[in-house]
Amino acid sequence: MTGSEAPVLLHTTGRVARITLNRPAALNALTREMVLLVDEGLTAWERDPAVEAVVVTGAGERGLCAGGDIRAVHDDARDGDGTTSAAFWRDEYHLNARIARYPKPYVALMDGIVMGGGVGISAHGHVRIVTERSRIAMPETGIGFVPDVGGTYLLSRAPGELGTHLGLTGGQIGAADAQLCGLADHHVPSAALPALLDDLADLPLPDALSRHVRPAPPGELAAARPWIDACYGAGTVEEIVDRLLARGQAAAKETAQTLLTRSPTALKITLAALRRARRLGTLDEVLDQEYRVSCAALTLPDLVEGVRAQIIDKDRRPRWTPSTLAEVTDADVQRCFAPLGARELGLAGPGNTAEGV
Repeated sequence: MTGSEAPVLLHTTGRVARITLNRPAALNALTREMVLLVDEGLTAWERDPAVEAVVVTGAGERGLCAGGDIRAVHDDARDGDGTTSAAFWRDEYHLNARIARYPKPYVALMDGIVMGGGVGISAHGHVRIVTERSRIAMPETGIGFVPDVGGTYLLSRAPGELGTHLGLTGGQIGAADAQLCGLADHHVPSAALPALLDDLADLPLPDALSRHVRPAPPGELAAARPWIDACYGAGTVEEIVDRLLARGQAAAKETAQTLLTRSPTALKITLAALRRARRLGTLDEVLDQEYRVSCAALTLPDLVEGVRAQIIDKDRRPRWTPSTLAEVTDADVQRCFAPLGARELGLAGPGNTAEGV
């Protein structure tokens, strides 16, 4: 494998170290190998006094990262015993936590598509830059999965119920809405990114940013806050759907119809995960919780079926099991949060089960 064929390119230029996710044909979807390569780079640069900041970008024109390699997870859940996926998530979630506490500025250029694992490798950073091309989402409920990579931590801390809305629907947002929700810090026009990268190599970080940061184009979520907060403040997914259908706004009713296409099991687990994440104090605790939920999802039928319908066969007609919200019991949901014993992720230490939240 030549350097240009490596799935992650690592190099330093001037003041900064550069991480380039380099699977453009797969929209830079993350594999375990990529996670480990990024972690190795962070280890080396943490001790290098010549490196003042780390910058992560994606190869190609389409985006930073479309998420984890969900095909591999699908195959493992369908044909294997889940250990390969669990090992990937263990390394990925540890990397997410490391990014959040990295001692040097970690700068993410969130241009184009940034979804799922792409959010995990960017939105926990210190400086998160979006562009007018940014399309950011945690779309997991559409494939029978649940937001992870610290996504429930980030979404649970968005204003009002915006994070609940995004987590349940999996909807995409642009630059201004990402800033509103706390997923991004600055907007830079996409055409200015090459010049920004040059300046980051030559100038102190604040000076480089000041040359290129501009106001983002208007978003949509601020105006939708009244109906989003009123509807998603309900205690159950069923009541959320009922409130959305009862609203006068067409957008609310369309959102209800969107929710009814998602995995009923994933919706209920996601709502519980978001509400629990609000009560947990740290990203590490939430990542521990997400690891339990992700491992549990491997044993449920909707993950395999959702990936089949959306990614593999692309018929967009998943057959969820159970097929309705009413059939998903509280016990079904609670089982997904059960401690894993010796298999715990363990970022926050033993005993973190978030019981009763």
